[in-house]
Amino acid sequence: MKKDKILFNPFDPEFHANPYPILDRLRQEDPIHKSIFGTWIITRYADAVSILNDKRFEVDNLPERLQLKSAYLKEGNLQTLSQTIDRWLFFLNPPDHTRLKKIITPVFSPTALEAIRPKIQVMVDELLAKVKQKGEMDIITDLANPLAALTIAEIIGLPKEDYEKLIHWSSEQIFILEHPRSLEDYQYRNQVIIENKEYLVEKVAECKKQPSNDSLISHLINQNNTENQLTEDEIISACMLINTTAQGTTSSLIGNGVLALLNHPESLVYLQQNPNEIKNAVEEFLRYDSPTQSVARKPIEDVAIAGKIIPSGDTVVIHIGAVNRDPEQFTNPNQLDFTRQNRHIAFGGGIHHCLGIFLAKIEAQIAINTLIQNLPDIRINTDKLDRRDSIALRGLKTLPVKFTPVA
Repeated sequence: MKKDKILFNPFDPEFHANPYPILDRLRQEDPIHKSIFGTWIITRYADAVSILNDKRFEVDNLPERLQLKSAYLKEGNLQTLSQTIDRWLFFLNPPDHTRLKKIITPVFSPTALEAIRPKIQVMVDELLAKVKQKGEMDIITDLANPLAALTIAEIIGLPKEDYEKLIHWSSEQIFILEHPRSLEDYQYRNQVIIENKEYLVEKVAECKKQPSNDSLISHLINQNNTENQLTEDEIISACMLINTTAQGTTSSLIGNGVLALLNHPESLVYLQQNPNEIKNAVEEFLRYDSPTQSVARKPIEDVAIAGKIIPSGDTVVIHIGAVNRDPEQFTNPNQLDFTRQNRHIAFGGGIHHCLGIFLAKIEAQIAINTLIQNLPDIRINTDKLDRRDSIALRGLKTLPVKFTPVA
């Protein structure tokens, strides 16, 4: 019996709830798939790694497209949005990308981030202290979201009492990277960017008056004394990028990791009994249910892959969620296995791999380990999961749990 043709639709509610069955089928039957939307869907590990490291593939020039879209607005423009994200690492190519990444990277090195591990532990302890006597909590709103925001406030050099503003700006701005969006939606995001920029202009000015040596803002300002001098707009855009991207992925990693444990009681017990295995566990959470599900590239010339020709300018979507479950790379890929040697690409690859790799891992290690050690009988407290309204980012809006109250 002939199988039905695969209909890949990332907007399908069933796909949104669980994308892996259709992605598995795509990988088996049509790994270089031309979708009904005209995009090419990549689901094999080898193909994904090849494309991410191929200089013939570049990131989408969204800033330029936003400038063109402004012409269709009856009033207003998208200038602040376009100019701001035009300086984001996402949309830069060498040499601009190389220069900016070289400046920012030291702040997010393993050594620098290990130094703030004790502070992150204190944050987690304080967040759990607010809820552990209640016998119930929401993993996302009570732990993952505030932890990600408080941590990034610490790193950038922003007041911790502003963490709710940072959550708001991050959650609204991350959707700039989602396609397609209406003109009205882009106008809204433009206004959000304006508000965030006004806030950061003020904080950068304050830092210039009272310099410190332990924040991203100070680090970027201090480049003015070197050959890597940054403009104020570059400093503000860099801080905005870090706040926008670091929160969503980290919060989703924590939520997805906890959910995986609650759905695999034997793995939960194992990790409670072997807390030193948390680093391997977080690597497996990243592979098993990747927070970043897809990244897009465009070839600058016609490229042949596995017998198919991808024309110059076409959009190629690498589905990281599928790639990280490729059986050619991972044995028993649909199983949670903390002992596997993990070479996932949850943070992308090539020159545009995620800058916050080590930060997300450290936060997840501390948050998940502290949670399950303090609340040993934690369990899901809902019949229906509420997921983020996102295609590229897989995470939960809420994850209610219950447990025995801790005095």
